[in-house]
Amino acid sequence: MLSQWESFYVIVGSSGGALIGLQFVVMTLIAERRSLARSDVLGAFGTPTVVHLTNALIVSAVMSAPWRSFVPVSVALAMCGGGGLTYAIVAIRRARRQTDYEPVLEDWVWYAALPCSVYTVLAASAIFLRAHEETGLFVVAGTTLALLLIGIHNAWDSVTHVVITRTGEERTSNDGG
Repeated sequence: MLSQWESFYVIVGSSGGALIGLQFVVMTLIAERRSLARSDVLGAFGTPTVVHLTNALIVSAVMSAPWRSFVPVSVALAMCGGGGLTYAIVAIRRARRQTDYEPVLEDWVWYAALPCSVYTVLAASAIFLRAHEETGLFVVAGTTLALLLIGIHNAWDSVTHVVITRTGEERTSNDGG
């Protein structure tokens, strides 16, 4: 049954891998503007994006492997979901502790609520997959796609924030000088 999902996971996994590379480019650009972002802000908003994309890649790899049964798949998915949920909670704590940026409601939704929900569903899908294989496969696919979309949104959000902040700083320095 997993072989029918191969193309889906090749697309999602490849996209996740490519976007991880692009996120490194974004982090390099942010690093060049050291005055715009400190490590606590990057740890709260940048690193989780890479983690979500990496989890989409890992789940894609797990789901593409030639397993003989759903038992090891379920264990791997439970670990991905549990580990992702734990990391999402750590990221929320980092977001609350940093003082350079005041998150708005949209940030809490995309950086906290959605990742926690997706990782919880992913962990639960490990049990569901063994009881209801076909439905479970769709749930896992949905969570993997959701991680990819969260990563895309958050990467775009980071880039937009850097550009807007940089443009605002340039206007201020040009007006004053």
